[in-house]
Amino acid sequence: MTRRIILGEGDPKRLFVGGLHGDEWRYTSAILESLDAPGAGAGTLVIIPKLTDQAYISTLDDRYYESYGREIIAAIREINPAIYLELHSYRDFDGLTDPGRIDRAFVPAYIELEDGVLIGSISPILRRACFSMHDLCISFEIPEWGGRSRDLVARLLKSAVNCVSRSEFVDFVLSRYPEQGRLAIENYKRFYGV
Repeated sequence: MTRRIILGEGDPKRLFVGGLHGDEWRYTSAILESLDAPGAGAGTLVIIPKLTDQAYISTLDDRYYESYGREIIAAIREINPAIYLELHSYRDFDGLTDPGRIDRAFVPAYIELEDGVLIGSISPILRRACFSMHDLCISFEIPEWGGRSRDLVARLLKSAVNCVSRSEFVDFVLSRYPEQGRLAIENYKRFYGV
């Protein structure tokens, strides 16, 4: 079993996961480990800072959930988080943000918030297996080369820690990134038909 950090107590529960494949934990784990507990009475945050450092398998591939991803599925079923968040790192900005990604990878493109920080939905394989279409499941991507993106995503995650509902998180993102937030929501609704 991978290491879990449990901060706070009670509901709502949040699960933040990093280091989902390959060496991305090198760029994401410290950010997750720097987070504090939700405010008093604001529930629980469970962090898995490094799921694996094994070979890269895409979370868009069923084989991922037959290997490394089994642990995520087990954690989700055990914790039953109201907010689920993955933190990834990337090398291919253009591939992730290309509007043609829907035709190539069968998932919507990520949206850049600023400074290379991308927001999108988690793998549809995991979403369909563990969540309803109305649960808050977010994926953030940061560039491996870091820069200001690490500080920005740390601030975003610290705010997400204290959100107690999907609508509160959506309002938070829309208040800071109205255009990007609306586009991300439109992509999600079109893809899932909600």
